Amino acid sequence: MRALEEPLPREQPGLLHSTPVAALATLAAAWALAFAALPEPATRVVGLAVAHGALLGTALAWTAAGAGRARWSPLEAALVLGAAAAGAALHPLGALAYAAVPAWLVWRHAAWLGARAWRPVPAVAAGAAFGLLLGAHLLVNTALTFGYRVRTGPLVELANWWAYDLGANVLTAELFFRGALFERIYRRWSFAPAAAISTAAAIARYLADPLLPHSPEIAAGATFYMAVLGVGNCWLLARTGSLGPALAAAGFFFGAYRLLAPR
Repeated sequence: MRALEEPLPREQPGLLHSTPVAALATLAAAWALAFAALPEPATRVVGLAVAHGALLGTALAWTAAGAGRARWSPLEAALVLGAAAAGAALHPLGALAYAAVPAWLVWRHAAWLGARAWRPVPAVAAGAAFGLLLGAHLLVNTALTFGYRVRTGPLVELANWWAYDLGANVLTAELFFRGALFERIYRRWSFAPAAAISTAAAIARYLADPLLPHSPEIAAGATFYMAVLGVGNCWLLARTGSLGPALAAAGFFFGAYRLLAPR
């Protein structure tokens, strides 16, 4: 009788439920074709669009309200990112086209970028302070240890890097690794394994980035700072329930990182 009175426990979908496999396979095929047939500059544009589009589109598919609503979102994201990356490659101010990525997300009604994501305001300010302090530590430590310097220009180059970070790099990483992956795992398990898996995946993504200088010292430093940033942003998201503080932290951290240049 007790079994009849109590409601059946709701079956929880798997960790990879609603992953847009067909769209991701299409992106992989497009990248392979570009690698085989296109010149290197075009291949870089396609590779950037495919890599960021896959993460961003998967994040949308994992968090969409309706089943199948975002089934092809990786392809949509890759097209928007590809257009922005092509603009950045063809014109000195073309990186401003990365503003189309958050605009597309707003058009898709992504909850991460709505007004609610930026509340409470003190938490967003705390996230910005966290990213700024971590970025300042990176600048000082790297300048003293690895022979880098802090640069102040050229301003156009810095603006292009900042536009790329805010419109693609930071946005994609935080939406996927924190807003989607961490949230999925956190709903199933505790904070520690969710933060560990999310942060480890983000570190692997950055270490595989061809734009990062590949030396043991730089890899070790990147691992440390990305681990601190990742765990901190997971804590901010778990504490506030909004992604705004994590986006602010990552934005300020990468803003400082772009000020580094070899001596």
